[in-house]
Amino acid sequence: MAKNNKVRNISQNTSSPTNRIEFFIFGALAIYIIVLVFTYFNSNQIKGYEVQMGSLSISKTYTGFAIRDEVIVNTPHTGYINYYVREGERVSVDDTVYSIDESGKLANLLHEGELGETAYSDVDLADFRNTIIEYNRSFNAENFQSVYDFKYDLEGDVMKLVNLNMFHTFSSIKQTSLGASVNLCNTGTESGYIVYHIDGYEEITAEQLQPEHFDASIYEKQRINNNDLVEAGTAVGKIITDEAWSLVIPVDEDRAQYLQKEGYVQVKFIKTQEHSWASVEILHHPEGPYAVLSFTNSCKTFCTDRYVEIELVINDEKGLKIPTSAITEKTFFIIPATFMSKGGANGNYGVTKESFDENGNVIYEFVETTVYNSTEEEFYVDNSNLKVGDYICKPDSLETMAVSRSGTLIGVYNMNKGYADFKQVTILYQNDEYAIVNSNTKYGLTVYDRIVLDASSVSDDDFIYH
Repeated sequence: MAKNNKVRNISQNTSSPTNRIEFFIFGALAIYIIVLVFTYFNSNQIKGYEVQMGSLSISKTYTGFAIRDEVIVNTPHTGYINYYVREGERVSVDDTVYSIDESGKLANLLHEGELGETAYSDVDLADFRNTIIEYNRSFNAENFQSVYDFKYDLEGDVMKLVNLNMFHTFSSIKQTSLGASVNLCNTGTESGYIVYHIDGYEEITAEQLQPEHFDASIYEKQRINNNDLVEAGTAVGKIITDEAWSLVIPVDEDRAQYLQKEGYVQVKFIKTQEHSWASVEILHHPEGPYAVLSFTNSCKTFCTDRYVEIELVINDEKGLKIPTSAITEKTFFIIPATFMSKGGANGNYGVTKESFDENGNVIYEFVETTVYNSTEEEFYVDNSNLKVGDYICKPDSLETMAVSRSGTLIGVYNMNKGYADFKQVTILYQNDEYAIVNSNTKYGLTVYDRIVLDASSVSDDDFIYH
């Protein structure tokens, strides 16, 4: 009997209040953990980004209008023309550049090969190959006119070799009646790079340029081809007489001020992927500023191009590097600096708010406000403790004003404290992926701060688990 009582007492002790409390606490913790795990896997994960010092290379593509010292070459004879020098080559005043065949029989001799066969050396074949490679690299289907330029470049390579062969046998031609009808011509009194087209812009200056001059889609040039019939006085090409040349590009006011301050800029030519330095002059037109980029080299490479695509490679902007996805805007109240004061338990900035109790008595309350930016005249403050229409008082004065004016600031959400804390940033430069922001702002970021990678994924003061 005593044994049974002992068993009964033990059974009763297992259901004591202490055991029930322990069971309840364990169950509550288990449920809490389950809820946390479920919430974690079903919530959007907020990713952070650690702010570091960095830089971005500023570059922008422009299409420049080329201005050079160009002298048009007119032929003094009538007949069929044949060029002997490849376009873009440098010639002197004594070099035979082209011939005018008054009879038209020279073209037949060239076509029938009666002047002998032309042998191509490895160097000649390399010239052909380079011409083809250059065309293939720069081809743009939207600029189909370049196909004809490619054709003329190849013809120039071929005719240069064919006509050199003709010079070796020209003495035999002189002994026939054909020799008297062929006139060998040079450029006259000018030496330089030979170009076999004209476009009407040979004498234009940077000061004369208008917006329509930068529209390459309406550009036209006139070219005289081998074996074309020309009349005396016809322009058969032009001579680029000076290695120095310029590119003119339209720029915005900010870029114009920067370039004028620097005086020089590094230029990357899209066609060749090569770099060169140019001196800069800014011209102010009614339509906007133009930058005149002056070069002392590379004229030969672009002597046949009126329009040249370039990038301006500006000095790297350095500062705090952040992703553009982290940047957002936030609206704040703008309070005059004369209405701000320090007070409260923590001595923080705030305003003295005026209100009335139920009996109509005036009540003055100091309201702390978080400052996100400030100048000598005004403060940008958080709008969580104020609303439009609230009256605030100027310290040590009876003057009041209604809170109404607002503005926006650009910034990011700092997550150092475990919640989304807006911080203003001053953007120095940005591209599609990153921005460089000032590292010396009073209310901004510092190196190694952690910010929300995607600003659209959080709201003000959201708790952040990371």
